Amino acid sequence: MSETLAAMPLLAPFIEFGFMRRALVGCLALSLGATPVGVFLMLRRMSLAGDAMSHAILPGAAIGYLIAGLSLPAMTIGGLLAGLTVAVLSGGVARNSVIKEDTSLATFYLISLSAGVLIISLRGSSVDLLHVLFGSVLALDDATLLLLAGFTSLSVVALALGLRLFVLEGCDPAFLARVSRLGPLAHYGFMVLLVLNLVAGFHALGTLMAVGMMILPAAAARLWVGNIGPLLLIAVLIAISGSFVGLLLSYYANLPAGPAIVLALGACYLLSLAVGTLGPLASRWRSGWHFER
Repeated sequence: MSETLAAMPLLAPFIEFGFMRRALVGCLALSLGATPVGVFLMLRRMSLAGDAMSHAILPGAAIGYLIAGLSLPAMTIGGLLAGLTVAVLSGGVARNSVIKEDTSLATFYLISLSAGVLIISLRGSSVDLLHVLFGSVLALDDATLLLLAGFTSLSVVALALGLRLFVLEGCDPAFLARVSRLGPLAHYGFMVLLVLNLVAGFHALGTLMAVGMMILPAAAARLWVGNIGPLLLIAVLIAISGSFVGLLLSYYANLPAGPAIVLALGACYLLSLAVGTLGPLASRWRSGWHFER
């Protein structure tokens, strides 16, 4: 058996160790749920909003931690309530004042991050803070996997049912407002999906790493295709591949799993910049082509 595993270095860690299999399953769930949300964030030109919202869930998760320790239900409910509160408040401020949405999100992001770190420091240690910020994908248990699977299923169903609405709201919200009254529903519905997937990513990769699973595969895929269907498919495939490679790097090089996964996704993005059909280098080459009759 050991000789067979030695001959399959890419699969051996997942065959031999249960924690590696659970980590891979968790990353697959995030790839299917969080990455498509990242594609729509990119279409809406709100990629940095994902980072802001990832920290918006921190105070709620921290209060859950303060009350019940590292309790999955308490931290999940707290993160959801905090994230949804920030989404509603920032959207309300942007729609009813001279403050734009990006500025509104930035202000709430700074307040939320500071409050979350302060709350954790009241009871926890630096180790607890690192656990919240950077996650523990190699320590996923069955309950967390079920939570990830549930959030992913909700996201996939919601995106499938509202695909055209989300595309219109992301690409041309003014046109959607003229032809339909569903613009606010699409906006706030999307923000709910964003919060759900950030909370799921928080449990696996932490607040600082979760947004990487959303944005990096979406940005890399955009350098290859422009149509929404292939864009979603390629982004998910990049997320799955980067997660697999990152976990292998973590195992063989003894690296932290969350940062290794995000760095693998970052390498996919840099590679796409270099050789992607819509990347800057390929575009420059095409502009230099000359055709003769």
